[in-house]
Amino acid sequence: MTLAPPVAHEGPALQAQVQDTPGMRMLYSALNHLDDAAARLNLDPNLHRILRTCERTLTVAVPIELDDGETAVYTGYRVQHTSVPGPCKGGVRFHADVSLEEVTALAQLMTWKCAVLNLPYGGAKGGVSVSPATLSENELRRLTRRYTYAIMPIIGPKKDIPAPDVNTDERTMAWMSDTYSMLIGEASQEIVTGKPLILGGSVGRADATGLGVAIIAESTMKRYGTPIEGARAVIQGFGKVGYWTAHYLAQAGCKIVGVSDVSGGYTHPHGLDVEAMLKYTKTSPTRTLAGYTTPGLETVTNEELLLLPCDVLIPAALEDQITSLNADRIQAKYIVEGANGPTSSTADKILHARGVMVVPDILANAGGVTVSYFEWVQGLQAFPWDLAEVQKNLRRFLYNAFDHVCDFSEANQVSLRQGAFMLAVSRVAEALAQRGIFP
Repeated sequence: MTLAPPVAHEGPALQAQVQDTPGMRMLYSALNHLDDAAARLNLDPNLHRILRTCERTLTVAVPIELDDGETAVYTGYRVQHTSVPGPCKGGVRFHADVSLEEVTALAQLMTWKCAVLNLPYGGAKGGVSVSPATLSENELRRLTRRYTYAIMPIIGPKKDIPAPDVNTDERTMAWMSDTYSMLIGEASQEIVTGKPLILGGSVGRADATGLGVAIIAESTMKRYGTPIEGARAVIQGFGKVGYWTAHYLAQAGCKIVGVSDVSGGYTHPHGLDVEAMLKYTKTSPTRTLAGYTTPGLETVTNEELLLLPCDVLIPAALEDQITSLNADRIQAKYIVEGANGPTSSTADKILHARGVMVVPDILANAGGVTVSYFEWVQGLQAFPWDLAEVQKNLRRFLYNAFDHVCDFSEANQVSLRQGAFMLAVSRVAEALAQRGIFP
């Protein structure tokens, strides 16, 4: 790789502008991570300039007929950051706050996540600006099919493979797969990942992100001298990521001393029974932990949960949970980011100065995209794996990535976040340098 000073970028004007919306703030943060890594690597400014720019950005109108006969028109996006390492890969989210800036930032972060895991993918992301709770199932199906039709010119099993994200699931992927297959006139289940098993989905996909977070948390404690047996874990979030993380850490011998969901936080000094808590949520009126009781249980706020004394803290809910307002009061030895972007850049610096080790999201929660890769491979080969094969390969990929990030960070005397981004950027930049620029 050619070494040279980093490329100049927008500076204060952009910094002022990005405060306007969450999407712009997210994009600025993503670019900051890239710029910091590029500066530390002395990256060739020509390569830096290319990596700062997304390869393809598509904005589409998504008109659908509502159940009452009216027509609504929504705005959708699909952004492909780079196809240099391979086909683009990334989720599709349905949310009122979806914006081009948010999708652009997430596409870039997907590139770095795939690069950290050495997956042969570039990053992509898509979404529709809509409140799915306001639509019926039929309206959601029409929306999904029309959106799939609209982005068809740039997706394909070897071009760009969508997956579930916020407010989308395996049913959404089934609709997308069917729409694409009908329009091209042949079966193409490998066009998406995160599908139902009967349609070519992979076993182990539903719990892959949570299992991956647990694997990385265990690896962190093992490498840095904290016994896993009896280690205290606090997990913010009790959805698919939070529950499965708690499940697998408890299996490994950790004490889950705190969890939370939208109803608040729950803590027990001797450890919580996460299986009993999950069972409670399946029958509770709100489908949350609200009202859950057991001897010795204490309730706290979600904010207080983050400050509980523990060995490992896993924010697995929302972004921007650990900030300059609470970073100096965090009592965990390790923070393993199950959510995307739960730690602000200012908090990151405070935690690093205090000696709190933060394992970044692009490594910690990459189990989902890794098993999505396995699903894609199984689809291309028309040869399904069993659960043991999926989990064996997931562990192999995550152990390798974790060791590479730790070794690289220690060799360069940087934080794990800085090391992960530097390693990812260097890999994609090297691939770009080797391929050159067409024509």
